[in-house]
Formats: sequence, structure tokens, C-alpha cells
Amino acid sequence: MRSMCRSWRLAGLAAVTLLLSVGCLWGLTSALAASSSPRPSPSINGKVVLRLGWLADADNLNPFIGTNSSAFTIWYMNYDSLVGLSPVDLSPEKTTGLATDWKSTPDGKTWTFTLRRTAKWQDNGQPVTARDVAFTFNFIIQNNATNWTSYTANIKKVTAVDDYTVRFDCSAPTPALLNSLGEMPILPEHIWSKMSPSVALKTFPNSPKIIGSGPFQCVDVKKSNYLVMQANKSYWRGAPHVDSIVFEMFTNADTMGQEMKAGGIDGCLGLLQAQMTMLAHDSGIVAKPIQVNGYDELGFNCYQGMSDGKPWQSLGNPVLRDWKFRQALQWAVDKNKLCQIAYGGMAKPADTVITADYYHNPDWHWTPPADQAYTFNLAKAGQMLTAAGYPLKNGVRLDKTGKPIGTLRLWARSSYPQSITCGKFMTGWFQSLGLKINFSTVDDGALESALTNTVNGKFTPDYDMFEWGWYNDIDPGPGLSYFTTSQIDAWSDCAWSDPQYDALYKQQSTEMNQQKRLQMVYQLQQMIYEQTPYIPLAFSDDTEAWNTSRWTDWVQVPAKVGNVVFPPYGYETYFSVRPKAGGGGSSSGTKGVLILGIVVGVLVVGAVVYVLIKRRRGTVTESVEE
Repeated sequence: MRSMCRSWRLAGLAAVTLLLSVGCLWGLTSALAASSSPRPSPSINGKVVLRLGWLADADNLNPFIGTNSSAFTIWYMNYDSLVGLSPVDLSPEKTTGLATDWKSTPDGKTWTFTLRRTAKWQDNGQPVTARDVAFTFNFIIQNNATNWTSYTANIKKVTAVDDYTVRFDCSAPTPALLNSLGEMPILPEHIWSKMSPSVALKTFPNSPKIIGSGPFQCVDVKKSNYLVMQANKSYWRGAPHVDSIVFEMFTNADTMGQEMKAGGIDGCLGLLQAQMTMLAHDSGIVAKPIQVNGYDELGFNCYQGMSDGKPWQSLGNPVLRDWKFRQALQWAVDKNKLCQIAYGGMAKPADTVITADYYHNPDWHWTPPADQAYTFNLAKAGQMLTAAGYPLKNGVRLDKTGKPIGTLRLWARSSYPQSITCGKFMTGWFQSLGLKINFSTVDDGALESALTNTVNGKFTPDYDMFEWGWYNDIDPGPGLSYFTTSQIDAWSDCAWSDPQYDALYKQQSTEMNQQKRLQMVYQLQQMIYEQTPYIPLAFSDDTEAWNTSRWTDWVQVPAKVGNVVFPPYGYETYFSVRPKAGGGGSSSGTKGVLILGIVVGVLVVGAVVYVLIKRRRGTVTESVEE
């Protein structure tokens, strides 16, 4: 899934209506008074409300369309998965998912799951059955729903044996099957089967109230402002300890950090070093960097696909299709400097696309041998460009025809200060090689549009170089699948293709011998490392803060080392967190308190929620060419 950090706009409080009943006006006045009082309570109008800040809203609430981590957070809360994942170590377990038991045939190709009988859909209270599970997976498989095809690889069909028994028939044994089933939402057949695949996969907004069977339900959202999750009091595990969770959107990390200190929000993600230092001195708040399973990268437009024997058009600079050109740039990036300056020391230099120092037993991360490791050496980068057929003449780098290469566009994400700083450094380094760089900042929407650009219905990527990041999965397989040919115009944002990589990826996806599979995963990383569709820049930390003076029973996922406020998988922290007996706020003043559940009198105006405030669709906001 895509990493989270993004930018935001500020929205003020909107006028509800000129005519409010006396009862509604009283409710509004009371809520506003509470927002400015010191040491605010977790309770608003008698309801327990947990308020969390982030720098990215869900890009789309439809599980077939959304891609960013904010969207996954909402899906984990709103939908159950078939297999539960232990919050301790993310291993498959039988107490937090729909399946209470499972077994497989000796060849690993047929799996049978027994479902619990107490899970119910949030709209009609009807039970979740094997038919819903079968519908979800068959819909993905039959319609090539690319958001999830990396997780359904090797599954041929799913059959509802009876109401509470479901069978998976696979074409091959699949080592990551149970982990994959723990990350996928089970959808209600009675909602999604009424739509054509084209609508469900492309245009259905999945607007609140979103119907699932999870511990929370998304009941209200205003794009780039807020999103409200309401507790499912009839959840099969029991009711959560909060009534609502409100995700508030902020324009920048500084404003969010100030709101955290003032008590306006109870937890947040995406702070910079200055805010972390500020909050570290507050005894009622824990603020810490957390190592995550992910990386930030510089990506290249590698696209040179074929259709009916004719090249599809790419609007990227053609030199980027040559892996030796891309590889030369590996020597022109000082990752140590980026981690120290751009990330404020809260990152480690990245070498491959599988996170270092994260996986254990086995460690899936391949470490390049010293004699193969790229280091910062601008002279060597220039030499490699020349050796690859791109000579330097009068300070200008030429292509293989002897003409100037032309401008290379380098885009950083406007919502992510670290990205901008990295971009400025790389612009200077690349220019020193005789390359003409146009450095711009773009919002995530503009970047996404360029990555998936089409012309006359044909995939026509319109970019050169960009910075972004990924969260990896519990198993390394899905993250490595992004580089397969089948993921072009889907999860792949570099549009790189290599038949040998495709074949090896398919082979490892069915290898049940862990040591043999480990060596294949190492080989896949080596291929990416050499051909450089990405330059991995940093294994960056998540920076979270959470209030411990008013709240207790936060859950770290995975235990001891993982996220607390925004766990990478599942919903355990939201299900478990509760107000602390006698807890009070640690500071006074807040601009971002939401007004929830204002009940109207004679004139109905409904619920009003307007607060501080971004992911997708936008324009270039800054352009610098030197």
C-alpha cells in the first residue's frame, strides 16, 4: 500500500442554517464551549470520542479503487477479514477473523475454512455467510480486480460448501495464503452483487454509511476535512470502548503537533523532528519514531510495453528506459546525507525494496555484497553514463544519437517536506552530471494522475522521475509483485518489465520450502537492484504521538516494535483503547475539535462535523528549472 503522508487544506466551520431550533442552537453552543475549555474530556455530549490527526485522508473508500494506507485503515475497521492476524506478531490466528478454524489437503492446494456464526452485517443484522466470502474472492478473480490480485494469486475458485463452510481451490500451494487472507476485506454480497463489475471496480464511491461487519462503521466523511467511524455496538467480539473515532485532516505537521499538545486531538501520525521534540517534554503524551515495514524511493518511467506488436506510447524521456542509464544514477545519490538532513536522522539509508532489520525467521531482506553496493560517487556516476553511451560534451549530457538528452522532470510530493528536501539535493547532484533537471512539487493526486495517464484509452504514463513510498506487507510477496509485468497500469508505478523476473516471481509464489523461497526472494531483489526501476532512498520511521493522560489500553502492532496510533494491519488498538479513569487533558486550547451529533429540534439539519483539515487530484504547485 502507498505510504500515508500528504498535504491538506484548511476548512472553516460552515453555517448550518439560518433557522435552528432552540435545542439545536443549545447543542452547538455547548459543543463550541467545550472546544475552548482547558483539559478537554474524551466525552462530547455524553459520547466517548477519540480524535486522531493525520496528513492524508483515504484516497477512495472503495476497496477496489483506493490505494493509500489511510484507506486500508478504514477498511480494516469497517470490514472483517477471513483470517485474523495476531496483534502480537501478525501471525494468522483464529480469534479475531471470521474463520474459527481451517485445514488444508496434504498437497496444499485445497483449503477449507469454518466461519463463526455470530458475525452480522451492519445494515440488516443478517449473518455473514460463506456465500459472502465466496462472492468476494470470486469477484476479484473473475474480474481481475488488480487491487487484490497479488493476494489471490493461485486461487482458482472459492465455493460456499454450506452457510458456514467455505472451500478454496488453488492451482498450486501458496506459502503466503493465510497472511494474504488476513489482509483482505470480506464484502457483503447483497450490496456489491447488485452492481456491474465496471461500476464496482471504477466508479462506485462506497459512500457512508459503509456496510461491513467490522467493529466500526464509516458514517460520515468530508473529503480533505474529516472522517467519522462509529462503533458497532453489536460486534461479535463485543462493543469497542469508544463511541466514535474521528480522523481529522491537517495542512501540515506543525499545526497537527500544536493540536496534539493542546489536547485537541488524542493521537497523530506524520510529525517532524521539531514536533517530536516539543511533545517529548509533555508527561501526558508519548511521542516516538517507529520503524515500519516500508521504504521511500525515487521511481523512474521505464515503460516500453507492446500491444499488437506496436509500442504503446510513453511520455517519459526515452533515456529512462535504459537500465544502465538508471543504474548510473545510483552512484549520484548520497543517501546518508538525505537521511540525516531531509529526515532529521529518523531514517536509515535504503538499499533494496525489502525492509532491512524488520523481518526475522527468515530475514527476507537481501544485503548487497560490499563489492556490489552503490556508494555516493559522482565521478563514477559520470563515468558509467559515458560508458553506457551518454557522453558529456560542453557540460551537456548527450543521448546515444549525439543529441542533448533534454529535460528530465523530477517530482517531489508537496505534502511531504522530506520529499522536497530530497528532491532539491538530487536535482543538484544530477545537474552536476550534465543533466537538465526540472524540479517540481506536486500533490499526490497530480502524481497519481501522471502515473496512470491514458491517451485514447491506452496507458500512456506521463512522467520521468518521482519520489514516493510504500508500506510492505506481512509477507514480501505482494511488494515484489509490483514489479511484475501484470501489474503495469495497476500497482506498478515504474512500469518496468522483465520476463525473467516475472518467471522467478511466479516460481517463488508456490515454493513451500522456505529456504528455497528465500533464495528466490533474494534473486528478485538483486534484479531490481541491478536494473534500477527504483532507487530506494530511505527506510524511514513513522512518527507517532498518543495521549496517555486521558487514554489507556493503546495497542502496539506488532508488539514492542510496531505502530500504536495507526497500526499497519487490523483494528486492535481502536477496539481496545478506552478513556482513562479520572484522566484529563494535558494542555488548553484547541482549534480542531469536531462537533458531533448536534440534534435538531423542529427543523431537521442533521449531524454537523467541520474541522481542521488532503490525498489526490491536483496540480503542480512549484516549478524550478536550472
